[in-house]
Amino acid sequence: MSRLARLLLPALGLLAGCGDDGADPCDPFADRIVSYTPGAGAGFGQEDLPDVVLGPPVGGGTMLGGTDVLSLGSGGELVLAFDDGALVDGPGADLLVFENAFYAGGDPAQPYAELAAVAVSDDGVSWTEFPCRSDAYPFEGCAGWHAVVSTPENGIDPTDPDLAGGDAFDLADVGLSRASFVRIRDLGLGLPAGPSAGFDVDAVASVHGCAP
Repeated sequence: MSRLARLLLPALGLLAGCGDDGADPCDPFADRIVSYTPGAGAGFGQEDLPDVVLGPPVGGGTMLGGTDVLSLGSGGELVLAFDDGALVDGPGADLLVFENAFYAGGDPAQPYAELAAVAVSDDGVSWTEFPCRSDAYPFEGCAGWHAVVSTPENGIDPTDPDLAGGDAFDLADVGLSRASFVRIRDLGLGLPAGPSAGFDVDAVASVHGCAP
């Protein structure tokens, strides 16, 4: 668990699974990087690995993209693992993927979007990818087109799909009840100019993994 996540969790009250034995509280964020394959134009945020993609999102709001991110580069890929607080199917969204999209003029229908396909797995071997419509707005099933509102400073729950921002995914949509791994793959639709090309990963969060 990242140091930032340890500091933030008590304030959020996300202590499900923490008993009197001194065990760590349940962590709803990714715990480790399994693999990172940078694409053309990657580089931004690499010096801050792994913490830059672990722990809670640090959103920039609707008008400005956040900078606490890792740029995957054109066609780049990142695989993250949940060692605790795994993804479980519950009511509505189960996974939130946070990028640094923002809205031109504050209009959600005009996002500055860098799109990625998202896949999930329970064993890290067999993957199921969410269908992603990348040809026109709204980019249903893709990540990278909703602004991120939650930050450690504003107290907005980063596991609340209605408040946190980011892109929401429901395991039921792909016929799964749980998952422990998330793969984010940049679709290579933008210019590969570095060092911040491609999808910019801020964080991923399990919505129901730490529920009592």
